Amino acid sequence: MATGVKIDQLFIGDISTQYKSGKTTVDVKVDTNSNVSSTVSVTELVAGVKTSFSFKIPDQKSSKLDVQYLHDHAAINSSIGLTPTPLLELAAAVGSKELALGVEVGFDSASASVTKYNAGIGFNKHDFSAALILADKGETLKASYVHVVNPITGAAVAAEIVHRFNTYENTFTIGSCHSLDPLTTLKTRFNNSGKAAVVCQHEWRPKSLITLSAEYDPKAISAPSRVGLALALKP
Repeated sequence: MATGVKIDQLFIGDISTQYKSGKTTVDVKVDTNSNVSSTVSVTELVAGVKTSFSFKIPDQKSSKLDVQYLHDHAAINSSIGLTPTPLLELAAAVGSKELALGVEVGFDSASASVTKYNAGIGFNKHDFSAALILADKGETLKASYVHVVNPITGAAVAAEIVHRFNTYENTFTIGSCHSLDPLTTLKTRFNNSGKAAVVCQHEWRPKSLITLSAEYDPKAISAPSRVGLALALKP
């Protein structure tokens, strides 16, 4: 698969490939900066457990080991960096199809400090979903709501309000999603600071997507407008 995005005069792209054999999957990606990323995943070594090892070249400190456990009503994901002073991360969630609770914690053994702790609760129905998230070490509170207007066309509207306790700043964002046809999706977003964005994605062949995006930010003095084009190809 190949993807590419052009932002102003900068072009960012990558080429990735995947190999599967039994319970083992190997993913390799090379980007325009000659960085090589690889992930080796093994599923069902134990029932419900998935293990993966990932690394980047030439970043020698990027190697890490992830272990995931999935159950009908619970999920646990743990990650540890394979360095002398690793970064440890743990996320866990419990719930059902309608109600879910989750927490996330990060610890840096080099500085003996907590790097993150987040918590959230979500409620889902067939035509709407709502969530409340405490993030950024308790400094940010996010509340969001998504309502499906037309399940046939995929039309939906969403709203999110973000409150930052340290600056007493509030941000309100509204968005929409609509299927122009079975292969084309249009998404829009607008917030109270005047920032607007639109994304149009078209599946021109099975699993191959072309995406056109545009964004306007009145507070960005150097480049208030941005236009992007992304192409994802799968054989």
